[in-house]
Amino acid sequence: MNAWYLFCFLSALAVLICFANQYVLHLQTTVAITTGSVLLSLLLILGVSSLGDSWAMTITHILGEINFNQLLLNGMLGFLLYAGALEIDLMALRKQRWEITILVLFSTLASTIIVGYLSYWLLGAMGWQIPLIYCMLFGALISPTDPIAVLAIIKQMKAPEGISVQVEGESLFNDGVGLVIFSTLYSVAFFGTEPTFTSVAELFLKESMGGILFGLVLAGIGHWLVLHCKDVNLRLLVTLTIPTAGFASANLMHVSGALAMVTAGIILGNVTRPAASAKTGVDDTLFIKHFWHATDTVLNALLFLLIGLILVNMPLSGSLLMAGALMVPLVLFSRFISVGAPYLIFKRYRSYDKNSVRILTWGGLRGGLALAMAASVPQNTVVINGVDLHNLIVLITYIVVIFSIIVQGTTISPLIRKSIEHSQTR
Repeated sequence: MNAWYLFCFLSALAVLICFANQYVLHLQTTVAITTGSVLLSLLLILGVSSLGDSWAMTITHILGEINFNQLLLNGMLGFLLYAGALEIDLMALRKQRWEITILVLFSTLASTIIVGYLSYWLLGAMGWQIPLIYCMLFGALISPTDPIAVLAIIKQMKAPEGISVQVEGESLFNDGVGLVIFSTLYSVAFFGTEPTFTSVAELFLKESMGGILFGLVLAGIGHWLVLHCKDVNLRLLVTLTIPTAGFASANLMHVSGALAMVTAGIILGNVTRPAASAKTGVDDTLFIKHFWHATDTVLNALLFLLIGLILVNMPLSGSLLMAGALMVPLVLFSRFISVGAPYLIFKRYRSYDKNSVRILTWGGLRGGLALAMAASVPQNTVVINGVDLHNLIVLITYIVVIFSIIVQGTTISPLIRKSIEHSQTR
């Protein structure tokens, strides 16, 4: 069985899980798929270790050959961010621009530092004497909320607009800041680069601002082409070139493809779509909107199925599992502090839902982006207590991500319902 056949079967499996979920579990789709894939991983592990089943061994081998880092960061990410950004309300985003900016810049950096120092102390107390720079690296990759996971949950829950915009806006933009912090610490950790203000500022401007500017260029070109297309199918193909050729071009230019897709998606969704509707009618734009909604749904299903299946090739041990389990409350505490502190200032100028900080903390999900960054840590370069640093970081990241998607994703509903009820009574 080759990788393409595996993807075909996994896509079908994701659909079957979604179908069964609507009649049996009634969970949010992302949570149901991730839970099902984790259970499948455990069955595959059991099949390989206990029974030596040839099919289980074959699937495990193929899954091990999939480069999750490349698949997500250089492939699926462009489609998922672009499709998500198409649905963002620009006017609502502008109302919360200062809150989102502070959450993106301050909260991501503050969380990185808090996670870094606390994990250094906690893991050291457990006997894992990990240098601080690697703990900071873990803080950088786990601090940004994952836009793919967050958008999937928040959209289906239909959270109040104010909170929804803050969570969605932060998650769409903080990956660019998180990637800059991660790239800087990565260079210091593995290449001996001196972290200076000039080098960090240059990296930030090139990656983040470069990505936003390139996204504006893509949006401008896409806007003109869409409005001058006479055929709806050609118009759809134009929108497809942005997360394909546009995303690839951004990566080759070494600017943030993620921010380019978010920028282009927001403009095409808020400026181009209304203009095209006025020119050619609503039916044509609805056709394209439905296509991207379906694409987003399918890719999300496949991504979260793969996240669960990564467990198959994880190096498991009691001490590693304990380390990962302890990282969960640590990451949540860091998230609460880094989000709660700005709200002490926000509340002086504007009233907010009383559950805002709790929703932003518990709803700040981690997903594929954190795992992709963790997977980029070099293998066989640093060994701690006989364990490869790569395996250690990937496993503790995986535990935080799975807890985030399954536990937090399942239990965020009551908080959102309270906010809905509170907004209706005001």
